[in-house]
Amino acid sequence: MTNENIDWNSQSIINLRNTYYAASQRAFVPYKAPLIFKSGKGQYLWDEKGNKYTDLLGMNVCISVGHCHSKVNKAVQEQLNQLVHCTTMFYHPVPAHYAEELTKTMPDGEDWVVHFTNSGTEAIDLALLMARVYTKNNDILALRNSYHGASYGAQSLTGVGNFRHNTPLLGGIVHVAQPDGYRGIFGDNMPAYLDEIDRNIHYATSKQLAGMIVEPIQGYGGIVPLLPGYIKGAYERVHAAGGIFIVDEVQSGFCRTGDNYWGFESEDIIPDIVVVAKGMGNGYPLGGVIAKRQIAEVLKDKFYFNTYGANPTSCAAGRAVLQVLKEEKLQENARRVGAALKKRLLELQEKYPIIGDVRGKGLMLSLELVKDRQTKEPAVEEAANIIEMTRHQGLVISKSGGYKNCLRLMPPLCLSIEDIDYIISALDNCFSSNQLK
Repeated sequence: MTNENIDWNSQSIINLRNTYYAASQRAFVPYKAPLIFKSGKGQYLWDEKGNKYTDLLGMNVCISVGHCHSKVNKAVQEQLNQLVHCTTMFYHPVPAHYAEELTKTMPDGEDWVVHFTNSGTEAIDLALLMARVYTKNNDILALRNSYHGASYGAQSLTGVGNFRHNTPLLGGIVHVAQPDGYRGIFGDNMPAYLDEIDRNIHYATSKQLAGMIVEPIQGYGGIVPLLPGYIKGAYERVHAAGGIFIVDEVQSGFCRTGDNYWGFESEDIIPDIVVVAKGMGNGYPLGGVIAKRQIAEVLKDKFYFNTYGANPTSCAAGRAVLQVLKEEKLQENARRVGAALKKRLLELQEKYPIIGDVRGKGLMLSLELVKDRQTKEPAVEEAANIIEMTRHQGLVISKSGGYKNCLRLMPPLCLSIEDIDYIISALDNCFSSNQLK
């Protein structure tokens, strides 16, 4: 069977998927009618009919340096021609070199080690296990509105109801109020959110923590930056209660915020564990846990195994991504293009009252849509309508947030200044058309 045998007829593709995909894999779709992609290059995609789109989703944040980047694909092809897979039962230099290179992106002064997984969700589960085994405590704090994955363990940490199935999940997990200056229960009163941590430790835990997990910017929750100073205050409280601090950089890492390589770097802390995935492989399956050695060592006497973890082909892609980020100065590009795009989005906000908030850093941005700016009632149907319109304007955007009323913009980091006029014009057309309904 080769690519020559693939049927690119639109209806055939839809029928195959509907017939042979499980319900759990059919459910996560953004549009009423399926959008079928055939090719991509850089920040652009083409569907099976040849229509061009600007990708503002990065294939769910997995494409970091651009679709079909020549350097990444070359590294993969070279590895494929030598050895496709090498289990970690045996040794191979590519994952080892990659682990070394990853640790060099972390703060100095710590002895960092890496455990490679196949996905961010697997990495979250491993971080949870490490925290509980290392501290010998059970209770974990997580944030409401957070997203950490959909597996049994990661789903238990996730604070978005759309991902939590109606079945008992892992115990010992306490969700505290997210420090969201726009929609949080204490507004922009950051100390009140830290007081909430204290109260939850006192009332809802054994007072001895295994840890806490946070996203520096909540991703699926609607691109919600945590209030300045919160992460440092939370870090101090968690450590005082015997826990370790886990930062989920699956969406915010690898230069996406523009200001820093890692989202946590603006918060004046050094995490105990950092979870990474998505953009680290530029579309090739790859995730990992970067941990302080003394924490990771607690698992040395038991097997913990990911069948394709440390796959040399995926790790070759990961190594190439690190090189491209540096050589093409994509952190600087994310900062510069992201700032210019955000400025234009703020101009749209002035024009359209339905845009309640514009937020984010670098190329991690969001528009939150509301029916009324005073009440902040989520504009759920309107967001769905605008998402439908964007595809016809040649944009790929997803809706997110606890109410699905946020437009999430997470493009490949190679998005250019020249793309902005088209993006804003397309969005302007969508919002003006929505007003006519």
